[in-house]
Amino acid sequence: MRRRLANAYLSSVISISLVLLLVGVAAMLLVNAKSVSDYFKENMQVTVMMKQNVSDESAMSFQKDLDKKRFIKKSVYVSKEQGMREMADMLGEDFLDVFETSPIPVSIDVTLKAEYVSADSLEVVRNEIVKSSIVDEVVYQSSLVDALNANLNKISAILGIFISLLLFISFVLINNTVRLNVYARRFTIHTMKLVGATRSFIRAPFLIQAAFQGVFAAFLAIIALVVMMYFVRSEFQQLFEIFRLDLLLTVIGIVLASGLAICLTSTWFVVNRLVSLKKDELYY
Repeated sequence: MRRRLANAYLSSVISISLVLLLVGVAAMLLVNAKSVSDYFKENMQVTVMMKQNVSDESAMSFQKDLDKKRFIKKSVYVSKEQGMREMADMLGEDFLDVFETSPIPVSIDVTLKAEYVSADSLEVVRNEIVKSSIVDEVVYQSSLVDALNANLNKISAILGIFISLLLFISFVLINNTVRLNVYARRFTIHTMKLVGATRSFIRAPFLIQAAFQGVFAAFLAIIALVVMMYFVRSEFQQLFEIFRLDLLLTVIGIVLASGLAICLTSTWFVVNRLVSLKKDELYY
């Protein structure tokens, strides 16, 4: 009998831990949603074109001033020679034959901080940069910005629905597992009620067991999540340039809290219901 109860308890913990692993994956996506959005926004390039007569020294001095701007994340200096090589790769080696002098000016490729990658903010950024007398124009694809923000909003909405659905399914599965585990001991609960035990006295051992069960299942889920992330990192290292591993503690907290909350809540309601059952109802 004791062995059967141990097997039932172990299978229950494993079932809950697997569901909590899904909660951990969902939480990892949720807490890193902003990091993913910022990653795509901060990889959009804005090109600052210098005027034709601007020297390398003047352009580099302007780049240093540009790097101090509140909206700049980083900048890369592009010399005329490098610009010519890039154009040659795109248009062919002989594209300059039609020009007497090189039409490629010095330029600076900049990436903006994520909060400035929107149509309105980019216009403010452009107006501030072109105030300089050595800047000819600021080039960026406004249609790409609009498409990027629209797609990120759609992805965020879809991800939010997916995570909400996953959390709901997780709650239902854990609730059913706990309910079946407690229901198997309904006759013990009924016996305790017959000898005069109060509801709080009957609930106490079940809630304590549920708390240990939730913590133990969460611990197993956290170990599985860390191992899974280790293998994912070894195969998809670039993915972890987006994900913030410092948020892993937040994810661990969410998994632990979910395991405790769902197990305790489910046990509370199931025990209360079983205490209210009459003897004849225990067999159905």
